[in-house]
Amino acid sequence: MRVWNVKMEKIFQIEGMHCESCAKIIKMELEGKVNKILIDYKKGIAKIEFDEKIISEKQIKGVIENSGYKVK
Repeated sequence: MRVWNVKMEKIFQIEGMHCESCAKIIKMELEGKVNKILIDYKKGIAKIEFDEKIISEKQIKGVIENSGYKVK
């Protein structure tokens, strides 16, 4: 039996990031849970590639918000 990965890519709008350290906090919290993460704190966005079998979009939002930021 073959198990297919369900890779998703989503751009999250994040409020409250002011510097590179803010982006690093989010990256550290999501490390190991997502496939790829690119954050532009100046634009307030994070482009995240993830496998829905490992972590859901809702769970990603929760991790970001538990780090002290707001996801639009």
